[in-house]
Amino acid sequence: MLNVHIEPTENANVTKFVVDYTLIPGGLELHRDSDISEIPLAQELFKYPFISSIFITANFIAVEKADSVDWESVAESLREVIQDELLANPRIYRQTKRKELFPIYAEMTPNPNVMKFVSPKLILDGFIEVKVENRTPDVPLAEAIYNEFDFVTQVFVSDNFVAVTRNSSVEWHEVMNAVRSVIAEYLQDGGKVTHIEPQKHESPVEKIIERDYTEKEQKIADVLAQYVAPAVENDGGKISLIDYDEENKVAKMLLQGACSGCPSSRITLKNGIENILKQFLPDLVEVVEAVNG
Repeated sequence: MLNVHIEPTENANVTKFVVDYTLIPGGLELHRDSDISEIPLAQELFKYPFISSIFITANFIAVEKADSVDWESVAESLREVIQDELLANPRIYRQTKRKELFPIYAEMTPNPNVMKFVSPKLILDGFIEVKVENRTPDVPLAEAIYNEFDFVTQVFVSDNFVAVTRNSSVEWHEVMNAVRSVIAEYLQDGGKVTHIEPQKHESPVEKIIERDYTEKEQKIADVLAQYVAPAVENDGGKISLIDYDEENKVAKMLLQGACSGCPSSRITLKNGIENILKQFLPDLVEVVEAVNG
């Protein structure tokens, strides 16, 4: 078992933390402007603003502090930090750097029941939706979330985000960090997102109604893709043309992700999407209706 003990020195501002093995050959002197990118121990110690320099040689680490603090109040805390870091990286700078979590941050959506968990990295090329009643081990990321949280009713993965829908048993401020951590750790560990081929953004109708667009449907889909889809997807949702009644000029939209069940989706549909389609395609669309996915 690693044992780190504290030894004072003749310099009142310098204390040695001694171990029972040789840490590095030679010596290593570090200051706040030194490159410590490969030295996790130094990274941890310099988080303490009162530490001005670190010297590592033979079997000890000498730490120099500022006059503003007393060793009596900080020495034991530093000893524990050093002990933990040496257990993780016994040879100071020759060990693999610590694993960083897959970068994930939480983002609110217009739907108060849905939270987006966003990454600067691509999570999935396309999109996939799994509702709790249709959960399947073929989408292991969604399954991992369902297994961990019983308040989750829907998981929607698209490009660089995971949109999670909660029920009314919890508030997001109570569970947001826990959900973020589960997603980040799962992706960091290399977990598979899905074993099912994701749907592609460029061909939603073929996937949903299993037929090609008519010429008029193609015009509607093109307007959706150019003027509507980017904003909807930015809010954690997905909108697709699922049916078109040419005689009555009614376009039906499938709402998925954060859009599904959103209290404001009907207003957005009528005041936003319907107006856009009527403006660009007045001869084709008079009414837009929603179908929740």
